Amino acid sequence: MTENLLTLQNRFEELTQRLCDPAVLADPALYQKTLKDANEIKPIADAAAALHAAEKRAADATAMLGDAELAALAAEELEAAKADIAHLTQTIKELMLPRDPMDDKDIIVEIRAGAGGEESALFAASLFRMYDMFAEKCGFVTEKMSENATELGGYKEVCFSVSGQGAYSRFKFESGVHRVQRVPETETGGRIHTSTVTVAVLPQMDEVEVEIRPQDLKIDTYRASGAGGQHINKTDSAIRITHLPTGTVVECQDERSQFKNKDKALRVLRARLFEQEKTARDAAYAADRKAQVGTGDRSERIRTYNFPQGRVTDHRIGLTLYRIDSILDGDLSEIVDALHAADRAAKLQAQEKET
Repeated sequence: MTENLLTLQNRFEELTQRLCDPAVLADPALYQKTLKDANEIKPIADAAAALHAAEKRAADATAMLGDAELAALAAEELEAAKADIAHLTQTIKELMLPRDPMDDKDIIVEIRAGAGGEESALFAASLFRMYDMFAEKCGFVTEKMSENATELGGYKEVCFSVSGQGAYSRFKFESGVHRVQRVPETETGGRIHTSTVTVAVLPQMDEVEVEIRPQDLKIDTYRASGAGGQHINKTDSAIRITHLPTGTVVECQDERSQFKNKDKALRVLRARLFEQEKTARDAAYAADRKAQVGTGDRSERIRTYNFPQGRVTDHRIGLTLYRIDSILDGDLSEIVDALHAADRAAKLQAQEKET
């Protein structure tokens, strides 16, 4: 680790000096790239400098242990320095873990009602609202891509994009089956019903990252259905795109413009195809969308929302919080941060086993 740390420190110093280079300052694109690279390394460089300072404090305190008058103070300082060294060493190990290259990507989130009928559709709408509010708290921008709404205000399916640096990082652990336990408004006997909703989080890919050949596409237009007035029923604005090699089908009718619907559908298709390619390349680290989402059966779950108890439990890390209302209002940070911490710990453990 020491050798790699020294290399990163030298790299950070080099980038910091380049930011003052007139040639770099004169090129906005190069300056932004250099600044981005420097900011990525800065937390490690800062931690390394703090570690060096703590090691020097430990060395100075050790040297003073032989002085009878200063021995007590030196022992206290040595213990404090050792604690800082242990903490900073762990921090640096976590910071030096390989970064997910998808973390800064914009994303597409697909929410589908699973088991539970209309109650499941209503909870799908609650999850959409939760994620929309969470995205706003993170400074991200959301855009609805498509929806299949029910008469009672739920969603059989809703698809939306989230844009902003770090969107995939903040949302990636939301993929899976979410279970809700509550008494539906239509339940006269007061019985608790269990329903499920599936969530898939897909990184958005650029055209250069996922090439789609026009000859591989079958594009159909049809008249959109649902709310929207006379225009939506008289114009063939809805789009259905079929990717012939894989059989992947994407539909979009959310916009009045056929061109905008096509653009949205292609973005979703590109994300789904990338997920499939990623799975084929590395099945050990990435599940395909179907495996990620599961079947929607009640027994498959990553998180449970229990309304009678006011409880939200994430089963992957055993975290239970008794503030369901604030969580459904988008206050997801505590859960997301805990999942990231567990992920880092698992990666560190795997790394230590390999070395």
